[in-house]
Amino acid sequence: MPIATVRHLHLHDRPLVLIPYAMAGEANAPLAAMAGTAPDEPALLVVAQPRNRDQRFAFAARLAEILVPYVDSFTGVAEPIAVDRGRDVRHRFVDAPQLWVPNTGGVEFLRLFGRSTRFRRADGDHPVPASVPLLGRWLTFFAGTAEMPGSSLLLNAVQALSLHWATGQSSAEDAQLAAQLAWFDPPPGVSGVVAAREAERSPAAGPATDPDFDNQVLAPLMSSDEPDLGQLTGVLRERLMPAWRQMWRTLGLLRTLPAGARVAGRWDSDRDTFSAFVQHLADGGPPQPRRDGAVAAAARLHRLENAATRYAVQRAFDDPLVMAEYRLTGAAFAGRVTLAKADRIDDSGKRPVLRPRIMVATTEPVRVEPGAALTSPARPAQKAKVISITPTPDGCDVLLELSGGMGRKLVAEPGSVPAAGEHILLTTLSEAFRPGGSFPDPADTPWTHGGPPVSDTGPEVVE
Repeated sequence: MPIATVRHLHLHDRPLVLIPYAMAGEANAPLAAMAGTAPDEPALLVVAQPRNRDQRFAFAARLAEILVPYVDSFTGVAEPIAVDRGRDVRHRFVDAPQLWVPNTGGVEFLRLFGRSTRFRRADGDHPVPASVPLLGRWLTFFAGTAEMPGSSLLLNAVQALSLHWATGQSSAEDAQLAAQLAWFDPPPGVSGVVAAREAERSPAAGPATDPDFDNQVLAPLMSSDEPDLGQLTGVLRERLMPAWRQMWRTLGLLRTLPAGARVAGRWDSDRDTFSAFVQHLADGGPPQPRRDGAVAAAARLHRLENAATRYAVQRAFDDPLVMAEYRLTGAAFAGRVTLAKADRIDDSGKRPVLRPRIMVATTEPVRVEPGAALTSPARPAQKAKVISITPTPDGCDVLLELSGGMGRKLVAEPGSVPAAGEHILLTTLSEAFRPGGSFPDPADTPWTHGGPPVSDTGPEVVE
């Protein structure tokens, strides 16, 4: 069943689909990967001996030959963006790459594989191909953006489908892409639950392999020092092709939904993030640290919290099905404007200001108090202050005073004030700007959080 009327993520015309496969029992040991930007052109990378360090980094170099040129293809054309109220200009790329993996396990695999490769060196002891550390830095970058709510640089199919449709099974069962997709188009005469149960028998979309597959198929093939690479490749191709087709089917399903009105704005932010990281690499910036310091971690957490709040509000403003949840909890209500005084002037202050008032009749529960500030998704720049709430036989009448979004004169711009008879939705949610947090310099933090150690200045003890 649909739980969204619009698509809440950006869907690229040329995404890179990547399905990683890891060997069971080994920490982040790549066994195979299938990748490509077209449904009929998958590239299969296979590691004959995942425990072999040289073969692991050879796999990383081959993966870099796919991912790095794909990323570089978006760095050719940039556009100027006015900043500081037009007093300055910055540049960002007109497009950005987009990676797709099957599930959250795929995101975690990229994060761990990026950590294991971005600090490697092309010289010195145990050298690796020069493309390997660059691949690690890009994988770390994409895995980091996947944590940012609303970002579309790295997406996983299971989460994207769950954001827009609900199946008849639990979220844990939805984690298997084949079982989740079975609910969309079960065979004639077969229920979704039966189709999903059958789909659970299909090969997993990784990155973990099936224990039976490991024991019965992989173990015999990899028991010798020199496995038959051709046979192993054939087995893994057969294993990964169902997930490859499921990934492109997921993209097809998502394309049936129109993009939400605020998706483009979030993609602009993704392009900013991508452009900044490309510039960081061009300037010779260091690899991402193994772990953030206390100040950097606090600042990142603050950005994530702000992004999560902003994303939740934007989804609700874009989608009436999402907003319905807030209407059920009393954080929003809909009604009809019965009275409107668009030319009301408030002259009680130092200078007169335009403060129109409207009366909204609603049959829905209103769980806000007088003085609360409300917003209408149709006019997000305008605030509506609750003046009074009067019960009626069918619900209540809400008297609101409007400010903002009506121009700078004492006469409201046409259409900026809701007219009598207009249906309006009001909510406590707001897209108002949230300033960044104020954090100390790392050198000013206590030694327990990475700052300088505190010297012992206590009194001298005399014996």
